[in-house]
Amino acid sequence: MIAPNPEWLLEEFIVLDFTAVNPAWLAVAIFLARIVDVSLGTFRTIMVIRGYRVLATAIGFVEVLIWIVAISSVITNLDAWYLIIAYAGGYAAGNYIGMLLEARVAMGSELVRAISLRSDGHLAESLRSSGWDAVAIPGSGPGREAVDIVLVVEPRRRIGQLLSAIKEIDPDAVYTTSDIRSVHDAGRRRGDPMVASGWPRKGMRK
Repeated sequence: MIAPNPEWLLEEFIVLDFTAVNPAWLAVAIFLARIVDVSLGTFRTIMVIRGYRVLATAIGFVEVLIWIVAISSVITNLDAWYLIIAYAGGYAAGNYIGMLLEARVAMGSELVRAISLRSDGHLAESLRSSGWDAVAIPGSGPGREAVDIVLVVEPRRRIGQLLSAIKEIDPDAVYTTSDIRSVHDAGRRRGDPMVASGWPRKGMRK
């Protein structure tokens, strides 16, 4: 068996030598690489906070691979100021795009708390008739007036529709939203929105 010629191997893989790339294209490549890896990093951090451990681990692996390629290109060309600018610019843009990406994907569920100044159950009943699973709790306001506290848990991608429905039914209602890590409701039918939130729950921290 003939051993491969080292010079031939070097010629075949010369594409990996980033110093041989046109400086303008190299700057663009570094900028785009940083956008991708920082976007993934921002997205991964949010996934860690939400408890998606398996997904966060996979994203972290890809993120580091891209980062190594980008940083190596800059370190070997520290005299090229435009590469440093491209690196920093990609980092800044990546943070913004990462947040947009996470908002677009809208993973997880949220709890909506709405306080209705009407204590006749109007808000909860109207939401139920529209297909929302609303739970009403009687309460008292600052002046000890009777109010209804309505709780709804829904996937994040449907929160905008839910808030619009609340505004339409009761414009004077006060509401807040908060992220929740996991939802357990054994009484729901399989495939209902609260259970089928769009992503597998494997690796979720309970």
